[in-house]
Amino acid sequence: VELDCWDGKGEDQEPIITHGKAMCTDILFKDVIQAIKETAFVTSDYPVILSFENHCSKLQQYKMAKYCEEIFGDLLLRQPLESYSLEPGRPLPSPSELKKKILIKNKRLKPEVEQRQLESLKKHMEAGETNTPAIIMGEEDDTENAEKEAEEKDLISEAPSLSEATSEKETSSVSLSNAVSSGKDEEQNNGVRKIPDDEVTEISEATDATDISEASDQDNNKKGVDVAEDSEEALIASYQYESATTNIHPYLSAMVNYAQPVKFQGFDVAEERNIYHNMSSFNESVGLGYLKTNAIEFVNYNKRQMSRIYPKGGRVDSSNYMPQIFWNAGCQMVSLNFQTPDLAMQLNQGKFEYNGSCGYLLKPDFMRRSDRTFDPFSETPVDGVIAATCSVQVFSGQFLSDKKIGTYVEVDMYGLPTDTIRKEFRTRMVMNNGLNPAYNEEPFVFRKVILPDLAVLRIAVYDDNNKLIGQRILPLDGLQAGYRHISLRNEGNKPLSLPTVFCQIILKTYVPDGFGAIVDALSDPKKFLTIAEKRADQMKALGIDTNDIADVPSGSSKNDKKGKGKGDTMKVSVTQQASSEMAQTSNSINNNTTETKRDTALVPNVSIDDLKQMKTYLKLIKKQQKELNTLKKKHSKDQNAMQKAHCTQVDKMVSLHEKEKTTLEKLLEKAIKKRGENNCQELKKETEDKIQTLATDQKAKVKDITAQHTKEWSELISSHSSEEQEMKDTHVTQQCEHLKKLLTTVQEQQTVQLKVIHERQSKEMRANQAKMSMENSKAISQDKTIKNKAERERRVRELNSSNTKKFLDERKRLAMKHQKEMEQLEKNQREQLEKLDKHNEQLLKSHHANKQVQGQGHTADGEVGGGDGPQTCHGGLSN
Repeated sequence: VELDCWDGKGEDQEPIITHGKAMCTDILFKDVIQAIKETAFVTSDYPVILSFENHCSKLQQYKMAKYCEEIFGDLLLRQPLESYSLEPGRPLPSPSELKKKILIKNKRLKPEVEQRQLESLKKHMEAGETNTPAIIMGEEDDTENAEKEAEEKDLISEAPSLSEATSEKETSSVSLSNAVSSGKDEEQNNGVRKIPDDEVTEISEATDATDISEASDQDNNKKGVDVAEDSEEALIASYQYESATTNIHPYLSAMVNYAQPVKFQGFDVAEERNIYHNMSSFNESVGLGYLKTNAIEFVNYNKRQMSRIYPKGGRVDSSNYMPQIFWNAGCQMVSLNFQTPDLAMQLNQGKFEYNGSCGYLLKPDFMRRSDRTFDPFSETPVDGVIAATCSVQVFSGQFLSDKKIGTYVEVDMYGLPTDTIRKEFRTRMVMNNGLNPAYNEEPFVFRKVILPDLAVLRIAVYDDNNKLIGQRILPLDGLQAGYRHISLRNEGNKPLSLPTVFCQIILKTYVPDGFGAIVDALSDPKKFLTIAEKRADQMKALGIDTNDIADVPSGSSKNDKKGKGKGDTMKVSVTQQASSEMAQTSNSINNNTTETKRDTALVPNVSIDDLKQMKTYLKLIKKQQKELNTLKKKHSKDQNAMQKAHCTQVDKMVSLHEKEKTTLEKLLEKAIKKRGENNCQELKKETEDKIQTLATDQKAKVKDITAQHTKEWSELISSHSSEEQEMKDTHVTQQCEHLKKLLTTVQEQQTVQLKVIHERQSKEMRANQAKMSMENSKAISQDKTIKNKAERERRVRELNSSNTKKFLDERKRLAMKHQKEMEQLEKNQREQLEKLDKHNEQLLKSHHANKQVQGQGHTADGEVGGGDGPQTCHGGLSN
């Protein structure tokens, strides 16, 4: 309850309750306090919070505190509970622990300042100085005041224009102003100055809109004030609102505990401070702004501490905003102008009529738990909360009016933005029958209520002039299904004696489109048994055990199909429907899986044998073989040339030896002819010695040249063998490098190929999803059962939301599958590289082993060949 407190104007200087300088009757503060004491706990024992919008001087603040203390007595919660101290991180107590308690919401001094002033107050009171201004005003000695005034002068700053406060102020509620004024200056000239930081804990939000201001209008009527429209507008335009004082008396400050107003500095600051007993107020525009930009943070803020919403200053007609959107965010105090019984006020009274009208409703679990996240603008079901379907069929009305007027019934739903349905469901107009009109309408179906805990149903009856006859607000989570006579209330939510509406209410769990048949089959399995299962049950009734029944092929004939019963037909249709629905749900995933299996064959593993069969590798082998053959031909040519040279040299040597021998023999023959054989015996012996010497020399020369030829031949063979081996080494290295290069190229192509496959699959999935979305939207637009344009748009919006979530999940799954395939490919490629490296290493080892063996063979062949090669030219010379 908001109390607008001002200094009294009479000689008694008693604080009063009034609405600023508006034309309202002044009520004594103590009378209001007495009335609150007498009525606070008549309806329920739950706590009452008194919010003081304090414009009083310290003298009268002290009186207010004393009145609260004396009148409320033990009902006033002066100190916090022991188990719920006022420390950061300590939660607020439950309302059930504060039963029969009245809490004060007022600005509070800093703890150290409050304690210092209270000690000073106590010291003066113990000295018997009970009537001195310093005591009553809660001020300290003159020295401290002088120091404080000097400090205040340094802190004086120009206050914002009060025109802003005026624009935020209305005749039936108050607004926010950043200007603050001290008690003394307020009394003297209403001068505005900044209070030092040690005076107030926080220059908090100015307490605002009067939650209950019915008394204002009633007192205006008592005074008989009749203000013309122009005069009223002039009064509103010239009205200057004075903000609540921040110069707080310590005695009043000490009474504030669990409801300490502070200036809101941001959700992150509030979360960092983590002070549960701090609360802030927001006008509706600011609150809507925070909901627009920081909805989830606002919900989390309300999990920890209290917030209060009040009407904006532009509502000079005392109209109200819709409170539902702030309830959706978990705001605890959504203040309204109680003097205006409009739709917003009806929603408020109807909602809080629930739970025994105790004034408190427990927020849903996910709006209280710190480990849950809730978006009040969510269009999808909240985790852990089962969405509901509500159907209301209005049959008739009873005793709606004693006049012959036309009537119709309107049924609305209020809750989350996606659950709110207004001005869509109304019956036909029944003319000239206000007593017992029969509407017999088709059911009004609220197909998907994603958060039933926050939703309320409104049933309103209007006459043919669209004037409200009666209405009723019913929280959805408190509804009972069945045929019901719903008694109506008037605009002020007061019960009407006779008017009722007869209707049928059906409450069910929401089942998404496409799963109805499955849910029905699960809820009543016996109804959907196959004919074979029914026959087995009937056989069991005859004493035939199911184990005695053999499984045989069905082999249904045409006659069997014609003879199917209704139950079996139902079963078949349900099964087919369920199968088609499930198939449709996973259609794109299955398509992509099949496509992937087909595409995976396009990226096979490549073996080393596959690489060796590739064209470029075979071309390299052919080129190497050609190079080797060319080298061998060259070597053969060189060997033949050397052999020919050796033969020529030997032939020359033999020819010269033969010539010299022939010459000696000819000389001997000539001498024998000339002298006779007997006379040439000595010459013959001499010639034979010369020939023998010549043969001996020839043998020595032959031996020397044979050794020289053998050496030259061995060197040539060794050189040729080295060149050939070097070429083979180069060829083996080239083969290894080429195989690795081929494998790298193939792997790059595989990666590119897999990426192309993935892109094609993603493109096909997006195309299928777009096609499915268009087909679903088209099906909704062509659905003849949807008669309401708003319902059709809501279905399309819901479908788009559902499809978006489903499509995103499918794309995520596909992306994960693509990532796994790519990782698997990379793994296979690494293994292939490792195998190739091992193969190349083994090939090089084998080549080196063969090289050593061939090297030894070539050495032996060279030695043998060196002895044999030249002998072919002069083999006959050995004799």
